[in-house]
Amino acid sequence: MNQILIDRFEFPKEAKEVFLERVKQNRDLIKTISGFLGDTAYIHEAEDKILFVTVATWENKTSLDNAKTLVFAAYQKQGFVMPEFLALHSIKIERAIYERMS
Repeated sequence: MNQILIDRFEFPKEAKEVFLERVKQNRDLIKTISGFLGDTAYIHEAEDKILFVTVATWENKTSLDNAKTLVFAAYQKQGFVMPEFLALHSIKIERAIYERMS
């Protein structure tokens, strides 16, 4: 069964450029991983903050788990520490895995 990973981010407008650059790097990477079926991204700019949502669809739990491993390995190679990045730029994240209802 397909696995849908939905991330919702909230951050100050000052973090927009650095955040979108990181998102581009992540999206470029996941598109190369086996089992990736597609993704979409949405942005909403409010007066004092930005809301950003990504929806990535994976073939199954195995492909999603493999993607997590590969993304984490890429982060380690880059010296990227996500919790530090989020804290430094005041970015909040909500993440959950969904299954499509019929």
